[in-house]
Amino acid sequence: MTNIWDYLKGLFDKSAESSPTQPYLHELIERSNDEKADYAHWKNTLVRRRLTDWLSDQYAIFRVLPDDIDEAMDFLDTPSSKGFVIHFHKTRYSRRDVTHFSDYLKEQVLALDYRTQISDTRTFNRTHWVETIERHYLKPKPDFMSKEKFNQKYGNITIEVVLRNEQPYHFKFQATSYKDHLFQDAKAFEELMQTVLMD
Repeated sequence: MTNIWDYLKGLFDKSAESSPTQPYLHELIERSNDEKADYAHWKNTLVRRRLTDWLSDQYAIFRVLPDDIDEAMDFLDTPSSKGFVIHFHKTRYSRRDVTHFSDYLKEQVLALDYRTQISDTRTFNRTHWVETIERHYLKPKPDFMSKEKFNQKYGNITIEVVLRNEQPYHFKFQATSYKDHLFQDAKAFEELMQTVLMD
């Protein structure tokens, strides 16, 4: 019993010491067997299909009429970073859906010869809420035998879920590429979107 109280006291102490840049809790993401089974079921649900279809439609609209996208969406399009943000607090999707969607996109990217650099959660004590950031950071698998420039594929990919008081707030998917003589040019983000959203 003493160990539990010591652990809880430690969490409160860390919470008091946390800052906007220093989390009071930092852990690796490890899904339980029950979570993995629930995810396997979720992938085949209508909810998952609706979410990926909606995102695909919004990206198509953004490419021709960027001012007409849903208010729950934003797209990032700079020379080095491309991606999207879903403002899940403006939708009716549950935390379960958002967490599984994050894992789904991670799985889709891993199938493109990527590897997981880190999957972690960081929890911060903000002024009006507790903020938790769940992140998957993925990088292309290196080919050390190749004598050509490094193939960065679509760049390094970050998938991030932001929770406020355990409720989904924002979701970010971002591909960051490099303009450097050591790297081949990154592949088109449009191709990445088509690939990760296809069934």
